Amino acid sequence: MRASDADRDRIADQLREALAEGRLTPDEHSERLDAVYQAKTYAELAPIVADLPATGGSRPAPVVRDDLPAPQAGSPNLVAIFSGAERKGRWLVEPQTNVVSVLGGVELDLRQAVLAQREVNINVVAILGGVSITVPPGVRVVSSVASILGGCSLPPDDAVGADAPVIRLTGMALLSGIDVKRLAADASAGSGEIGGRDFHTRQRHLHREFREKQRAVHREFREQQRQLRRQQRDR
Repeated sequence: MRASDADRDRIADQLREALAEGRLTPDEHSERLDAVYQAKTYAELAPIVADLPATGGSRPAPVVRDDLPAPQAGSPNLVAIFSGAERKGRWLVEPQTNVVSVLGGVELDLRQAVLAQREVNINVVAILGGVSITVPPGVRVVSSVASILGGCSLPPDDAVGADAPVIRLTGMALLSGIDVKRLAADASAGSGEIGGRDFHTRQRHLHREFREKQRAVHREFREQQRQLRRQQRDR
């Protein structure tokens, strides 16, 4: 079963505690830490801390979770053209995910997702559409999306370490919006069930919101054009 970045971080915490207590030398800690972040499965993680105590001080011991289902692998390409698409629950985020939204809406929920590697890239092409991305706390989000009469909104920075997982956003938003929000996972987030009516209601709301934004942008653009023409006539 593939390990998540959260699993690796728990083992890294246990190694840091062992180093602080003198159970590991700096060289041993560095060597084991490298092995942690190269591990892809639980079977590779478990031996790294097999000779260390399960608890230390008053802190709860980080444990390797083997009671979770394997993440569901799907196509790394999501396309919504005059429609909606979503990905949620415990799914495998490939190193490269491509999202296309043309007059449609896409929802990505990464709160229980498993990242294939420490840094993944989500490339978004949105034209008169909308993309909503939900990430958990402790994840760094970096955007280099090019916006043309559109925008990409990111949540406030979270207090994360230098080795925190990174979700990098690239692509283009043309008369579109990409909204990233940070929420903690809840019990219902991993159910994988969603009523079709609720999904379409959210999509209609998303489309209505972006149509209103697009009309406002168009009005502003036309007003700027009128001002330019008046200035040219005055000359």
